[in-house]
Amino acid sequence: VGLVAPDIVFENHAGDTLTDATSGVAAFRALAEKASQLFAEREQRIRSIERRDRSYVVSIAYVGRLATDVPGGPPAGTRIEMNGTSEYVIGAG
Repeated sequence: VGLVAPDIVFENHAGDTLTDATSGVAAFRALAEKASQLFAEREQRIRSIERRDRSYVVSIAYVGRLATDVPGGPPAGTRIEMNGTSEYVIGAG
């Protein structure tokens, strides 16, 4: 988290649904630490980077194996594969 702005705003969307959001470094760190405990192993690979006006959109291929059961979801040991995008806005102030 040493590379993010103190006033970082993080949002996670699954389709059209906002699934999680934080504001500020401490909240972002707590969310990242919590998320890291969900997986026994994981790998993210950048597939592409697109520059836009004040942002970069990064396409990511993600593979991981769950460390714990997800309530109402897959059990520990399940391999998860997905593609997603992350958008990084520069100087949003």
